[in-house]
Amino acid sequence: MGKNGDIALAHSCEEKLEKVLDVYETRLSKSTYLAGDKFTLADLSHLPGIEHLIEGAKLGHLISERKYVNAWWKKISSRPSWKKLKELVK
Repeated sequence: MGKNGDIALAHSCEEKLEKVLDVYETRLSKSTYLAGDKFTLADLSHLPGIEHLIEGAKLGHLISERKYVNAWWKKISSRPSWKKLKELVK
């Protein structure tokens, strides 16, 4: 928007996101998906946001440095329907 960003705010938000992802890491160490062993809306709703985090914000390390979150991300982002949607919006 042509304005300088607030680096302190961005850093604070990144720290908060890391805490959330740590909770996800614990959860995903016990199940395949967020809500259990089946893909649900809980997982589906994360696809656009994490995609932006990785591709747009270049913060993919927040996902890749967490074993179970990374495995979950690879699993949900490789679904044919998600791949097809990404092709359609190019």
